[in-house]
Amino acid sequence: MVNALLILAGLAVLLAGAQFLVRGASSIASRYGVSPLMIGLTVVSFGTSMPEMLVSVMAGARGSADLAVANVLGSNIFNILVVLGVAALIYPLGVRNSTVVSEIPFSLTAVVLLGFLANSALFSTKHELLISRLDGAILLGFFLLFMLYIYSIARRESPEGAAPAPALPVPRALMFIVLGVTGLYLGGNWSVDGAVELARQWGVDDALIGLTIVAMGTSLPELAASAMAAYRRESDIAVGNVVGSNIFNVLWILGISASISELPFNVVSNIDIVAVIAATLLLVLAVVSSSAVRISRFWGAVFVLSYAAYLYYVIQRG
Repeated sequence: MVNALLILAGLAVLLAGAQFLVRGASSIASRYGVSPLMIGLTVVSFGTSMPEMLVSVMAGARGSADLAVANVLGSNIFNILVVLGVAALIYPLGVRNSTVVSEIPFSLTAVVLLGFLANSALFSTKHELLISRLDGAILLGFFLLFMLYIYSIARRESPEGAAPAPALPVPRALMFIVLGVTGLYLGGNWSVDGAVELARQWGVDDALIGLTIVAMGTSLPELAASAMAAYRRESDIAVGNVVGSNIFNVLWILGISASISELPFNVVSNIDIVAVIAATLLLVLAVVSSSAVRISRFWGAVFVLSYAAYLYYVIQRG
């Protein structure tokens, strides 16, 4: 019970820390003339991915590589099947052509690249599967390409007509940033400590805890943001938030984690990589099968039921 409460407390502090960081950083960026689109694609996306990053980096540094990798893969599956599923049930989500043509394929490419790098030992004389520091650098290189793509989009978008968020006074914004970073650090520590101890007490591996409790908890910012966006009929935000976060999770978070400390890779995690690929292809199918290029309530229900089936399988496996 103590470890379960530690995980919950850690996740709560992570979420609060992410909110403080996003609010403070967005305010400073807005004050210095950064466009709302660029703020959303950079500061906000980084902020909502911070819980996953802190958990994965700390888990990797402490030798719990299964937890680090499972947190990212579990979050990506949860983002597509639950976050988009719930959002589509609230209101059918229209999808931009650019998202179908560019961003979703980029997300798919990222997870395929991760699978190749993690299993590259199969094509060499090495026998241990791992995500090496070189692999981390490659992932970060692809992340840089994605950021350049975001920058090119931001330059093409016109900021006119967009209402800038009210800027906080600079001292208060800096205080928010400090509180956010502190909350992320403490929350990440508590979440990892509680998850590792709980896994040991229950006699299950770190991967199960990472794929379920931790992945769901660290994905709460995406769930809250997309559900609210769907309620407000802002489909671009709901869909872009998920697709962007999934790219950040694989390329940025695992890239940083592996660059700090090499991550041994469990061959069983290949099933979860396949699950991420399958979920992404299901998203593509949902969009292209609709004449209106959207995710309907029917597909939202299919997504949520698919996640329930996956969760049942993961628990049985664990």
